[in-house]
Amino acid sequence: MSSDIDSRAFDRVTDPVFRMLNRDQVAILADYHCDESLQQRIEELAAKANEGELTREELAEYEGYAHANRFVAILKVKAQQRLQVPDE
Repeated sequence: MSSDIDSRAFDRVTDPVFRMLNRDQVAILADYHCDESLQQRIEELAAKANEGELTREELAEYEGYAHANRFVAILKVKAQQRLQVPDE
């Protein structure tokens, strides 16, 4: 997160969601990986971006994946942290 305030705000929104999930669901989230076809598409766009060859539409798509990946990465970290806490 970019700051402690951002982190607290994110936690305030996501913590109630995590409380709705059971331990097995949290474990599934912690282990989430995108499917192979999506990974290939992201790699294709990354290669084109490195060469400066993205169209406007591809750039928008690539940026969308980047935003989604950051969000999912944060959720995965939170899920992994939650799994470290013993069941109550």
